[in-house]
Amino acid sequence: MIQESNIKEYKYSNVSLHRKKAVILSIIAMGLGQIYNKQYIKGIILFVIHLFSLYTVIFRLPHALWGLTTLGEKATRLEKVGRLYQNVIGDHSIYLMVEGLITTFILIIVACIYVMNIKDAFRTGKLREQGKKLNNFGQTVKYVSEYKFPQIILSVPMLGIFFFTVLPIIFMILIGFTNYTRETMPPAHLIDWHGFKTFTDIFKIKAWSNTFYGVTIWTFVFALFATLLSFIGGFAVALLLQQKEIKYKKFWRTIFILPFAIPMFVSVLILRNMFNGQFGPINQYLKMLGIAQAPWLSDPMWAKITLILVNFWLAFPITMLMIIGILTTIPKDLFEAAEMDGANGIQKLRLITYPIVMHAMAPLIIMSFVANINNFNVVYLLTNGTPTNADYRFAGSTDILITWLYKLSMIQGQYNFASVIGIFIFIVLSVFAIYNVQRTKAFKEEDTH
Repeated sequence: MIQESNIKEYKYSNVSLHRKKAVILSIIAMGLGQIYNKQYIKGIILFVIHLFSLYTVIFRLPHALWGLTTLGEKATRLEKVGRLYQNVIGDHSIYLMVEGLITTFILIIVACIYVMNIKDAFRTGKLREQGKKLNNFGQTVKYVSEYKFPQIILSVPMLGIFFFTVLPIIFMILIGFTNYTRETMPPAHLIDWHGFKTFTDIFKIKAWSNTFYGVTIWTFVFALFATLLSFIGGFAVALLLQQKEIKYKKFWRTIFILPFAIPMFVSVLILRNMFNGQFGPINQYLKMLGIAQAPWLSDPMWAKITLILVNFWLAFPITMLMIIGILTTIPKDLFEAAEMDGANGIQKLRLITYPIVMHAMAPLIIMSFVANINNFNVVYLLTNGTPTNADYRFAGSTDILITWLYKLSMIQGQYNFASVIGIFIFIVLSVFAIYNVQRTKAFKEEDTH
């Protein structure tokens, strides 16, 4: 009996070593634990990834970290060789920054694979201890394709988001901590890390602070009025078209949707010519009627009013169509019951129509407000930020944050300040959109189901 119990304990202790050995081997090198567990193809694939990660760490990571921290040490320059000058290529700060970010991101992905490799080796070793049959490579592929298919499909766009969305955002944030301008453009010059200097300058230097506060306030005013007017106008037209007394409803819907059907680029350019202060037909008709001509695009206040009106004309048709769709879903029994209770038209609108419409439209209205904060096309094509403002730096009276950012980066070459504005827009819109959408009734009810 003693010998049999000793044999059982020896077998148990010997079997229990499978998971430990597999984990230790997987820690030493990816794939070794799988090879120990006799999953050879999986182990070889992971081992190849391990070799790639070793190559990256040994040969790429030191240079990537050096470039990301120093942004280069030698700029491109001319050196005299004999009687001739030759262009000696130096370090490119932007390339070094991008290389450092990509290398870091690749190592993060490899680190995730490394952790998964250890967990897989532990799990497979445990199955061996229990005496269960292990899947071969074909069975593993079949299992993953059948039971992990959603994760596989989602991993591809996630990698795309990681490299083409997250990476540019981080790159934009890092630019804000440098002195990257047109005057320090690589490779002729090297970029230096400046910390929070650009962030503080935009508030401390009067020219920058005046522009930032003025443009920010006008951005939110424009977005607020543009959103409210398009909703109110679309709501009003939708209610009118739903009245029984209105004939030829399809005709009127077609007429009202025309501003949205025509490409915005064409519509805005036509409206820009129409509102021209000297030759525009609107002022010509006002002159014929004996009415004083208005400086639609040359006066700061008139230009802002014109922007809001033009945006309203372009935006209200889509709001009208969405509200018409919502109105058709309201049961007629509600209105008939309200009429039996003696409710008039205004009461039915206030107690039935408006709450139902707002229940469906509230998230869309919030997203419309966020979109109007970044409404680059209308502002840039209609006014290009003009008229000029002597108190602003690289911005006009009608510029919003996104058009000011465009001018700072593409026209003036103030990439560090443009990055700061981009960071501000990103933070404000992200916080505002997430917080307000979660507060809407539609979002809360959807979340409870």
